[in-house]
Amino acid sequence: MLSWVMGENRRDEGLVRAVGPWGLAASIVNTVVGAGIFAVPASLAGAIGPYAPWAFLVCALAIGSIAICFAEGGSRVPTSGGAYGYIETAFGPLAGYVSGTLLWFSDLLACGGIAAALGDVAASLVTPDWRALVRTATVIASIGGIAAVNLRGVAHGARLVTVAAIVKLIPLAVFVLAGAAAIDGANFSGGFPVATQDIGRAMILALFTFTGMEVALCASGEVAAPSRTIPRAIAIAMLSLTVLYVAIQVVAQGVLGPALAQSSAPLADAMARVSPALRILMLAGAAVSMLGWLGSDILSTPRVLFAFARDGMMPRLLGRVHARTSAPHVAVISYASVAIVLALTGTFAELAVLSTLLVAVPYVGGCAAAWRLSKRGVALAGTPLDFRWLGAAAVVGIGSMVALIALASRAEIIGLAASIAIAAGIYLVQTRAVPARGNA
Repeated sequence: MLSWVMGENRRDEGLVRAVGPWGLAASIVNTVVGAGIFAVPASLAGAIGPYAPWAFLVCALAIGSIAICFAEGGSRVPTSGGAYGYIETAFGPLAGYVSGTLLWFSDLLACGGIAAALGDVAASLVTPDWRALVRTATVIASIGGIAAVNLRGVAHGARLVTVAAIVKLIPLAVFVLAGAAAIDGANFSGGFPVATQDIGRAMILALFTFTGMEVALCASGEVAAPSRTIPRAIAIAMLSLTVLYVAIQVVAQGVLGPALAQSSAPLADAMARVSPALRILMLAGAAVSMLGWLGSDILSTPRVLFAFARDGMMPRLLGRVHARTSAPHVAVISYASVAIVLALTGTFAELAVLSTLLVAVPYVGGCAAAWRLSKRGVALAGTPLDFRWLGAAAVVGIGSMVALIALASRAEIIGLAASIAIAAGIYLVQTRAVPARGNA
């Protein structure tokens, strides 16, 4: 077996390994819990009714396995770009580029979906005659406002995300505690046969609420005793998230019953049955969480476009930096503009499904890359995680993502295949064009 073991990567110089299992678990929870959980319960109820909590349990197992593989890959190839870095190391630049492209495009679709959900929440507060206008104004103001903050510099964008992260879990805890007493057991009776396409849609939507764990695992250079800390943190975070999500779905279903599937603001509508004041709290919590997610996304994803542009894989214009604020202003404005168009022309469920299908491919690649790097003994930053049951985790992760894709509609699968083909085609054109320009 080829063994590549090197000393500490220079990128880790100066970092302090001070993050323990509880700190890393909290970071994972913070990056995963976003706006989706405020909207997904209604979509899940519409797809599979009272069986919805089981979708969260299945997705928790799948994402937990993928998280282990990402932790393994990140411990072996600690580089910027997360999965993009170690997929490229394991399978070459084409695979890395395609994975990185699908990741940022998935984020773009998710950004549009979350903004659309935020517009729906705002529209639920006004009369039907005003809903279209309020929804449009909310989408433009939210994405545009956050983009404006980020154009002032990274420090301003990071401050917005930090504030939102602190307060977003409070409404969810109140929802579970206050709603538990109002559950009507009759709302869980009368199960019905579920079509295969409905099961697939439900699994994709549930998985959407669990995505994002790979962001927190990028901080492996600051994790104390990573071989022990990372698996424990993943276990703590995934168990906590699973309990929270199942509890939210059970309370929403138990309080609203059949009306849950038609709700545009399910958590707020459920709390309205308990207290009008709690409905306002849920709407405010949903808005803060959605704005926080949008803030985090608009802070980070445009910088992927910026990096690709700097590497010659996108128009150089996207690689420009503002002279005064040092922000990648062209990338931020371009990303925000497309996200607004997506939000205004699509719904949360549609965009969330497409986003999750796209990210499933890098998840498969990340699992396979971790296993390949482990077999080859690649370790570019000292002792790797070397998870004992990595093979089993990779099989579960890859199998679950392949099954997820298979459960999508034919049109969605064709769209996914087209996205992969387009990304690969762009890479091949770019790589052939660069040498041609260099020889001119």
